[in-house]
Amino acid sequence: MDPGHDTLVWFSKSFGLFYLIALSITTVVYAYWPSNQKAFDHAAKSVLHNEDGPWR
Repeated sequence: MDPGHDTLVWFSKSFGLFYLIALSITTVVYAYWPSNQKAFDHAAKSVLHNEDGPWR
């Protein structure tokens, strides 16, 4: 049995949609997970850590 073009297009669009939704939810959960806060705070402050002050 050979699936038709419309069936394959529907499956690929549906799979892509659910894949991107799952990837987005996973990314948001990782970013807001409480145990990752220390690492993200350190990364945010490390950018400014080595600066002496404003450039003159």
